[in-house]
Amino acid sequence: MKYQDYLKKTNEELKTELEKLLKERFELKMKRGSGLNPKPHLFRENKINIARIKTVLNDGDKKK
Repeated sequence: MKYQDYLKKTNEELKTELEKLLKERFELKMKRGSGLNPKPHLFRENKINIARIKTVLNDGDKKK
């Protein structure tokens, strides 16, 4: 998802999405640790989306 899309969401929606992405990251790490090789680009996409959500949440706090 793009940064602009995250700006349109509410804080509750962002927190829910963040929890989902953190679970996904955990599952990717578990797959890699157990010998399965998930697609490497998924780690990068997941990391970037987590950073985008955290940025939107922090910027929202400063504006208030």
